Amino acid sequence: MRLLVVCAVDAERACCDGMHHTRAIAGGVGRTNAAAATTRALIEEGPFEAVLSVGVAGSLPGIEPALDPGALVIGSESVYHEEGLLAPEGFRDMTGLGFPLGPFEGNRIPADPGLLGSLRPLGTCGPIATVASCSGTDDAALEVRRRTTALVEAMEGAAVLHAALLQGVPAIELRAVSNTTGDRDQQVWDLSAAFEALATALPLVEARLLDA
Repeated sequence: MRLLVVCAVDAERACCDGMHHTRAIAGGVGRTNAAAATTRALIEEGPFEAVLSVGVAGSLPGIEPALDPGALVIGSESVYHEEGLLAPEGFRDMTGLGFPLGPFEGNRIPADPGLLGSLRPLGTCGPIATVASCSGTDDAALEVRRRTTALVEAMEGAAVLHAALLQGVPAIELRAVSNTTGDRDQQVWDLSAAFEALATALPLVEARLLDA
């Protein structure tokens, strides 16, 4: 099995150095960069048997038990946060608008079941939100949590899974918690713990997928 790991920045990509059957790229921050980099790699450097969206993330409020820095989250689905309509009665996702984003329900792109089954034991499993703007206020963080039911937020995962799905390649998102969300001056950050968690977990991820 040959894996494609798509990160946003070089510091995340460096956490993949212990993987030996993997092409790891730093595709840039945000969903447009992520989708373009994933598509380009799959077409120009493939074939790959699986795609992993990997990086750090901010933990959202209302999670019990709370996810501390360094906690690993295995995405059961990657959820676009913004796509939809802000109406007087509340937010309506793409299902409510009748305009599908792709071959999946609403704003939610499920992880490949086989990949999820192999990786679920390595961390906390649940939805991961893909946001265009990170939550720097309590209200914003609560809204992301309410709208997506996600455990954490990041900026690329749904776009990576979406691009992989369109190319017919199984995909999943993995994140290590680097910070809390909410009011910016109250956030707690530990990037070192997140990078260490990724560097420790990713060789195990590769081994599990190779043995699957």
